[in-house]
Amino acid sequence: MIFAGKRPDNLGVNGGKLASCPKSPNCVSSQTEPADTIHFIEPLTYTSTPKEALAKLKTIIQSLPRTTIINETDNYLYVEFKSALMGYVDDVEFYIEPDTQNIHVRSASRLGQSDLGVNRKRIETIREKFGQ
Repeated sequence: MIFAGKRPDNLGVNGGKLASCPKSPNCVSSQTEPADTIHFIEPLTYTSTPKEALAKLKTIIQSLPRTTIINETDNYLYVEFKSALMGYVDDVEFYIEPDTQNIHVRSASRLGQSDLGVNRKRIETIREKFGQ
């Protein structure tokens, strides 16, 4: 756990928003301006009830390796993902917005500068499984 780092204290939903991405390229967020192509990623969308969407999302996350659900409410999920080799930790949040049927997402590496696209790939993998 050399590279776990410290759990951030700025996570969660604040006024309908997840925390902004830092300037480093190791973070993606659906609540970033689309013009910010380094950080912007589309939100997940759902057609079921928010409760069903959250249950499906949890099932997908729990099927992925090295994941720990840290915090969960009826419209929010905070998960830690650990890398296999060095134990790097990524903080991943999902915020279900019932009015728009969007699931906003933020995925950020705790340490380092570049993540070699890992956070974006992870969200796209979750999106693919979620759409099935």
